[in-house]
Amino acid sequence: MRLRFFSIALIIIAALLLTSCVTSHDYKEEISCDDFDSNHNQSGDFEVEVGDKIRIELCSNITTGFRWTYEIDNESVLKFEDYDYVEPEDDELVGAAGTDVWTFEAAGEGTTEVTMEYSQGWLGGIEAEWTYTLIVTVE
Repeated sequence: MRLRFFSIALIIIAALLLTSCVTSHDYKEEISCDDFDSNHNQSGDFEVEVGDKIRIELCSNITTGFRWTYEIDNESVLKFEDYDYVEPEDDELVGAAGTDVWTFEAAGEGTTEVTMEYSQGWLGGIEAEWTYTLIVTVE
């Protein structure tokens, strides 16, 4: 009876340890409009593991013609996963800023840089009004 109990306990402990090893983590960074107003060039630095996700929330006002774009130096280390625009909470404030939400996934070991620029994409539009640089090291 003791041997059976010990064996079951050992199996449960092993399963829990294996589960904790394969669990990915989610990381988040939020940069507000006030943050960008005080410093137009923001940055973040993450050390993550393969499979982890990084969610970047950046102030954005689509009514101004500005849009965030991104460029990843090494997509074998980090890949784009998802994008969403979240409208301002107070829907009665016409022209209020919302939030661009970018999700990236750690794909392989190494270090990469993601450069994001908030620009008006047309000829003569303002380029790189705000920038966000993300350095990611995947272990």
